[in-house]
Amino acid sequence: MDVTGNQSGQNDYINYTVMMPPTPDNQPSTDSHGGDGSKEDKRMSVMKSANHKSMLLRSQTGDFDHSRWLYESKAKYGIGNAYWQEDDQFGVDGGVSMSDFMDKPWKPLTRKVPVKSGILSPYRFLILIRLVVLFFFLAWRWRNPNPDAMWLWGMSCVCESWFAFSWLLDSLPKLNPINRATDLAVLHEKFEQVSPSNPTGRSDLPGVDVFVSTADPEKEPPLVTANTILSIMAANYPVEKLSAYISDDGGAILTFEAMAEAIRFAEVWVPFCRKHDIEPRNPDSYFNLKTDPTKNKKRPDFVKDRRWIKREYDEFKVRINGLPETIRKRCDMYNSREAIKEKSLAKEKNGGTLPPDFQVEKATWMADGTHWPGTWLNPIADHSKGDHAGILQVMSKFPEPDPVMGQPDEKSLDFTGIDIRIPMFSYVSREKRPGFDHNKKAGAMNGMVRASAILSNGPFILNLDCDHYIYNSMAIKEGMCFMMDRGGDRICYIQFPQRFEGIDPSDRYANHNTVFFDGSMRALDGLQGPVYVGTGCMFRRYALYGFHPPRANEYTGVFGQNKSPTDTIPAKPALSGEDDAQPLNVHPDLDLPRKFGNSTMFNESIAVAEYQGRPLADHMSVMNGRPPGALLIPRQPLDAQMVAEAVAVISCWYEDNTDWGDKVGWIYGSVTEDVVTGYRMHNRGWRSVYCVTKRDAFRGTAPINLTDRLHQVLRWATGSVEIFYSKNNPLFATRRLKFLQRIAYLNVGFYPFTSIFLVVYCFLPALSLFSGQFIVQGLNVAFLLYLFVITVTLCCMSLLEVKWSGIGLEEWWRNEQFWVIGGTSAHLVAVIQGLLKVVAGIEISFTLTTKSASEDENDIYADLYLVKWTSLFIMPLTIIIVTLLAVVIGISRQIYSVIPQWTQLFGGLFFAFWVLCHMYPFAKGLMGRRGRVPTIIYVWAGLLAICISLLYVTLNPPGDQPGDAVVL
Repeated sequence: MDVTGNQSGQNDYINYTVMMPPTPDNQPSTDSHGGDGSKEDKRMSVMKSANHKSMLLRSQTGDFDHSRWLYESKAKYGIGNAYWQEDDQFGVDGGVSMSDFMDKPWKPLTRKVPVKSGILSPYRFLILIRLVVLFFFLAWRWRNPNPDAMWLWGMSCVCESWFAFSWLLDSLPKLNPINRATDLAVLHEKFEQVSPSNPTGRSDLPGVDVFVSTADPEKEPPLVTANTILSIMAANYPVEKLSAYISDDGGAILTFEAMAEAIRFAEVWVPFCRKHDIEPRNPDSYFNLKTDPTKNKKRPDFVKDRRWIKREYDEFKVRINGLPETIRKRCDMYNSREAIKEKSLAKEKNGGTLPPDFQVEKATWMADGTHWPGTWLNPIADHSKGDHAGILQVMSKFPEPDPVMGQPDEKSLDFTGIDIRIPMFSYVSREKRPGFDHNKKAGAMNGMVRASAILSNGPFILNLDCDHYIYNSMAIKEGMCFMMDRGGDRICYIQFPQRFEGIDPSDRYANHNTVFFDGSMRALDGLQGPVYVGTGCMFRRYALYGFHPPRANEYTGVFGQNKSPTDTIPAKPALSGEDDAQPLNVHPDLDLPRKFGNSTMFNESIAVAEYQGRPLADHMSVMNGRPPGALLIPRQPLDAQMVAEAVAVISCWYEDNTDWGDKVGWIYGSVTEDVVTGYRMHNRGWRSVYCVTKRDAFRGTAPINLTDRLHQVLRWATGSVEIFYSKNNPLFATRRLKFLQRIAYLNVGFYPFTSIFLVVYCFLPALSLFSGQFIVQGLNVAFLLYLFVITVTLCCMSLLEVKWSGIGLEEWWRNEQFWVIGGTSAHLVAVIQGLLKVVAGIEISFTLTTKSASEDENDIYADLYLVKWTSLFIMPLTIIIVTLLAVVIGISRQIYSVIPQWTQLFGGLFFAFWVLCHMYPFAKGLMGRRGRVPTIIYVWAGLLAICISLLYVTLNPPGDQPGDAVVL
């Protein structure tokens, strides 16, 4: 479809029409064939258009349909192409030349790959069937109470009703999953080849700024961060268009000097990767590959080069690991010299005697003999984590615009014919002072946004955690295919899936989270786009500034079925006190950002970033594009004024009286600032894209220890509760948010509250076995039939979801198990913490997840068996012990009963088995290595068993009920 309106629909990336060059027989002939019209006229009328040119659909390969053309025109065959007669003139204007026919067609950079209808249609039908069955089942449950145990029946009905509602919120956004594919060959052809608009062959791709954030070198080892930086520096993207930044929110000299060492090593690592096409370009991951390193390597000197670079990397690791001791010795040496000088000066001023209160501060020294402006090893005022000056150091300047070829070097590698340039890299540590709210990671990211706008101003920003490295060197280009394609100017960010290394083979605690990344995120991609998950995301800088897309739609009606283009309303001037009172559901064009701070240089960079981020206007259907060759001009070199301005914009006072954190940049006020930031963009009408590459784009680490994993889930759930109680609740979203996208964000805010009902439901089997009753009066046919149909539809839906998402059945089952484990522990605590914050104003603080590997080098999964007690264990442990005791008591009652009631026992045992199966990974985690259970687990188990047994005997003494026997 030829897009000529003011908006493009869901087919921006798949269906396209190309203006075909005129051919001899697709033009109206000037010859007369009679008034009644001939057969040829009737055939040619099919091909006529308003402008006398053919509008023929091409295939995705861009090949011209010669067979159809020859058939319709009865053309003659020539050598290699269709034959033109020299004396023929066609068309009213005449003069159709061969060059018109050979013009290159417009080719898309991306395309949609829809899920097969044989999988998706039954999946949607099963959702409908299960929804109907659940409705009748709940109606039957509410109309058929159990008079013998009304309390048990009431609790179960309430829980089941909530579970049905929660399932509906989770299933509705999955109705339209899609896949996408990119064409890197077309990207290279359009942006990196010699053409009339690009005579030099320089890259016409826009710039990309890569952000890496870290805060504590003890929990986030510098070697891990350095490997991430090296993978970025070696990415397969034009060197002059790539810039890297690291935000050290702790202001640690260890991180600073580790980055300096990484840049020195990058000078040989990056050319080595280019010379031999290395994958992955994280040195630690590359040298730990189990595959043959010589596979597909054609250069004869590869083995020699790899051996040399491996020795260099080993020395690099030794230097990084020895930095703490090197820094300490240096500081001791300088401090001892300073102490001698200070003592002599003090004695001279005090008449030759040392004052009794004399004391020398132990400073932290840099290698050049000056004081470190950040956090000292012995913190004092102006040199602590929350109180230090801003630091910005450009460790690698902008490279030359043209390739710089290496030369043979006997002491290192032969880089003849290899570009030895490396991208620009800067170390950033924002200023921190007491009395200022620095807003944690979101504040650090916004500081990098402003500093990078002054220095490099890449129109696109790639956000990575310090432990997430580039596994696919082409990942940035893969994402750029979506941004530069037709309709790409409406995309606010490209989210890549998170993939993890170092996870135990069984994935005991569902660390891979494939059900979310391969299932839910693919489904959201078929709506308005996936949510932002904090890392592995490429942003459009202009969208991050809080502006609105060039075209957007509004969705009205009960289910958002009425779609209409939005009208752009001029922004009104900001009124004092208006910002806090402005509700989020007001038309977003009335609430544009206007307060970016008092930096003129930054404000001027906004329009430049917007223009450079536009797609290439190489076809009439591309709207809001830029002309080819507009980004070939080399960057201006950095000067002292730019660096000084960049330092000024990372000061702690810069954000005062601005829109930063409210409408601009990462949003403040939530521990999950990533979800809120993405939601605000979708709320303005932007759309996002999920980019799943054949080779994983990025890889990182995840906590495999049970305690660390539960604390990670606790932070996510707490952020969701905060979203539910804030103005970012999707119930108050604008009409630019699609209906199903709104449902998906509602599910993000609602899912932690399911824990309340889940905990109650997990106790119901034990209560049933203790009381001898069941949730229904008897296991009649209707109940069993409903249960069977609901279970079968769930299993069939799961199989189909596994089919279209590509996940494994074991991964699906691990996700179900950890849903129960996390729901009965972390999610429940998150709901309580969220309520305390809303009601009592108690702030929530979290510690960083440790990124370091286990200390046991012989077992990479040693952390899996490490048991660290936490209060999050209490509820799941209680459920397990209570359920086991209930099973013993329930079976014993029926065995020693005169008239056993096996029907009610089997119902309770079935649900007890369901609970214990889901809790099995938790119980296995408590066992530690080889069943070594910590003492505190035995203590808790014994106390709970004694308390529950005494309580049961007190409430239900033996022999009280007729027909019961005393169990000795």
